[in-house]
Amino acid sequence: MKILVIQQKMIGDVLASSIICNNLKTIYPKSQVDYVIYPFTTPVIENNPNIDNLILFKDEYRKSKFTFLKFLFKIRKERYDIVIDAYGKTESNLITLFSGAKKKIGVYKKYTNFIYNHTIRELSQPLTNAGLALENRLLLIAGFNKNKKIDLKPKIFLTSTEIKNGKQILNKENIDFSKKIFMISVLGSDLNKTYPFPYMAKILDTIVANTNATLLFNYMPSQKEEVQTIYDLCLAETRKNIKIDLILGSIREFLSVTFYCNALIGNEGGAVNMAKALDKPTFTIFSPWIIKEAWNSFENGTTNISVHLKDFKPELYGEKSAKEMKSKSLDLYKELTPDLLIPILEKYVKAN
Repeated sequence: MKILVIQQKMIGDVLASSIICNNLKTIYPKSQVDYVIYPFTTPVIENNPNIDNLILFKDEYRKSKFTFLKFLFKIRKERYDIVIDAYGKTESNLITLFSGAKKKIGVYKKYTNFIYNHTIRELSQPLTNAGLALENRLLLIAGFNKNKKIDLKPKIFLTSTEIKNGKQILNKENIDFSKKIFMISVLGSDLNKTYPFPYMAKILDTIVANTNATLLFNYMPSQKEEVQTIYDLCLAETRKNIKIDLILGSIREFLSVTFYCNALIGNEGGAVNMAKALDKPTFTIFSPWIIKEAWNSFENGTTNISVHLKDFKPELYGEKSAKEMKSKSLDLYKELTPDLLIPILEKYVKAN
């Protein structure tokens, strides 16, 4: 049996949908499971034994209709028995339609329903602590469960060489392993997903004041100016504990170093999802416009905790949609002041 799973978009989405591949291999051990993703997201599924082939959806397919058509015919030649569309956008709709698969599965939408012969309606409230993002993905394979135990949690597979390399990187920085080490997701993927700089500085001051921990920043070289601004806003004692010049060269390096951290703390995004897939504790600050119930996976009040403006000031939301809140995110962030977070954070960093 040949199965194709489609999940374009960002790293967190690709990691989340990898649970479809993982569970398909458990249900059908002899099946071939292929995965369509964007090239830049491959690091989070490297060495995953449940994925037989990666099919990279390149930028050129989006820029040229002719090149995209050639890609569609290439998919068709593979003669997949089942196609599972976890993305549900125009590109994946077309891949599914042209695949020729006997069974085509996707999320129910009026305008694309004709493409699929099996659709699911997404949940609006989570049933477990896995969160909606994961639960809704697993609905896509609910009909395949042959009394096999379903694994809700995404996994990242590091090699022994990568784990060893992570320690070598930290040793070169003279990291004191007798102290706590926290990876800080210091910036979000966009400004409307980034906790205000002065507020983040106060968060970092609180961590160091309570633990004397070493802080590592997760950021790209192009973000150095923004990171430096946050660093400069911190107290002098805090700055002594920040390894600001440690810039990790790749996502796999980030993973190998995070492997040795006590927890990841900071803005919600792909880094948080990756840390959870490594079984690392996380303290997540959600953007005011993001739906927390979708991505606050595996929260337990101890090792995995998240904070959201709606937790503290629900009256600011009413019945407004996430789209409506997004345009107001920068103003709403101002309402999520550090004094709301710090009592929870202090307890967290002392325990983890």
